[in-house]
Amino acid sequence: MKRMLFLFTLLALVLAACTSGGAQPAASTTFDLDDWDSVLEAAKGQTVNWYMWGGSESINAFVDNFYGKALQERYGITLNRVPVADAVDVVNQVLSEKEAGKDPGTVDLIWINGENFYTLKQAGMLYTDWAQRLPNSALVNWDNPALNRDFGEPVDNMESPWSSAQFQFIYDSARMSADELPRSYAELKTWACAHPGRFTYIAPGPGAFQGTRFVKGALFEISGGASQWGAFDQALWDKWSPNLWAYLNELKPCLWRQGETYPKDVNELHSLFANGEVDFSITQAIAGAGTLIEQGLVPETARAFVFDNYMIGDFNYVAIPANAPHKAAALVLANLILEPEMQAAQVLPENGFGLGFGIDVTRVSDPAQKQILEAALQKLGDAATPAEDLAKSLVGDAAAPYQALVEEGWRDNVLIGK
Repeated sequence: MKRMLFLFTLLALVLAACTSGGAQPAASTTFDLDDWDSVLEAAKGQTVNWYMWGGSESINAFVDNFYGKALQERYGITLNRVPVADAVDVVNQVLSEKEAGKDPGTVDLIWINGENFYTLKQAGMLYTDWAQRLPNSALVNWDNPALNRDFGEPVDNMESPWSSAQFQFIYDSARMSADELPRSYAELKTWACAHPGRFTYIAPGPGAFQGTRFVKGALFEISGGASQWGAFDQALWDKWSPNLWAYLNELKPCLWRQGETYPKDVNELHSLFANGEVDFSITQAIAGAGTLIEQGLVPETARAFVFDNYMIGDFNYVAIPANAPHKAAALVLANLILEPEMQAAQVLPENGFGLGFGIDVTRVSDPAQKQILEAALQKLGDAATPAEDLAKSLVGDAAAPYQALVEEGWRDNVLIGK
């Protein structure tokens, strides 16, 4: 009798455990990526852990207010934004989880670019064959070499664009007219030497990619093309780098303080420009000078412009680790990012983002969505570079190995000199 009572008690405990919240079997996380409804169903109730650089309060607020709310209201997904100091920290975390055999891991989505993407791709730690299967991927121009290669590395359907950025100059329309502006690196040198001390650029180096990008643009023009730099070629570098250093050293005595010192970052350059010490600053934002005007960093009469060619642009991407615990929710978020409504919101300075489109707006056919995008562009006003000028001058960045060669070569051949 006691044995029977024990068995009944044990059975009751087992049944109670099976019906308790903590022991219920997890909702199905299986889905068919070609059946988007199955992705939405699998994602419902999930929390997507988005690891991203947290250094901008305005970007953090944008992510929470736009994506966070939409995910919850439309899809029943909770956004957990995990701020990090540098994307390399997330890369190391994913690699550590791989080493420890942790699958599933902890990271669902990463804001990623360039070398960090390359590192995870080489390690086999990226979810594959998904980016061009998102419903909104039809709005992406995958034929654009500035988009389908990330710092020269083929994207290979392993990451999806978020936003775009493009190198631009800023001038003060109260001091200069548009027809006075140089429209090439050759014209810039002529202008700078005719106006000594009125131009400078950021010292290339780690943490100052804008300066590196300025120098790369000069390399593209001097060598007669940008596309040849999309894959690393040591012989090509050996052929053209002496010409690059010659150009920059000829420019050097015409610079602010005769090139004896350079701004260390973009904020210092903005300050020199706002104080009237130099006549040009730079930006990467599609809003041109708009965001900087809103922040009080440049005069209200500041305007953005580009050269006729070799204005390097690139894209911000999101990627999903191979061991992501909530892949369905990550896919829904990546697709949401590409919605025209969200893309329109991110270009506006008042939303604190001011970065460019990840989609090709000409591919949007829905009249209401087109109107939202056109209204956003109109709100950018005169402070922004005309969209047609940006498109005409856009080129992709050089392959990743050139980054260190440019930065180290500039230091040895221009800053220190020979």
